[in-house]
Amino acid sequence: QVHLVESGGGLVQAGGSLRLTCTASGRGFVNNPMGWFRQAHGKERKLVATIGGNGVSTYYSDSVEGRFTISRDNTKNSIYLRMNSLEPEDTAVYYCAADSRTELGMTYVAAEYDYWGQGTQVTVHS
Repeated sequence: QVHLVESGGGLVQAGGSLRLTCTASGRGFVNNPMGWFRQAHGKERKLVATIGGNGVSTYYSDSVEGRFTISRDNTKNSIYLRMNSLEPEDTAVYYCAADSRTELGMTYVAAEYDYWGQGTQVTVHS
C-alpha cells in the first residue's frame, strides 16, 4: 500500500521558518511530479508549489513566491518545502501529493494528483 506522510508542521511566530517533509512508502515517484497544497479553515485546497518529475522544474503560487522553496530527494522518496518569512496568512493544513500518471512533466491541478498525504498543520501567530 502506498502512503505519503508529511511532517514538520507546527506553531511558529510570524517571520519564522519551518521545513516540511513528505516521504513516500510503498512505491517511489522518481519521475513523477509532486506538489504541496494547503487548505485554510473553511477555504478550498490550493496549490502552493510543485516540482516536476525531472526534479528541476518548479512552480510557486504568487502568495509564496520568494519565501518558499520546494525540493526533492529521490534517494529518500521525499520532497520538502522550506518556508521562510512565514505570515499568519500561511496558517493552514499542508498536504503533499504525487501524480503517478505523469512522467517528467509538471502538474498544477489538484484533481490530477492521485496520491495524497494526511496533512500537517502549520500555524503562524503574529
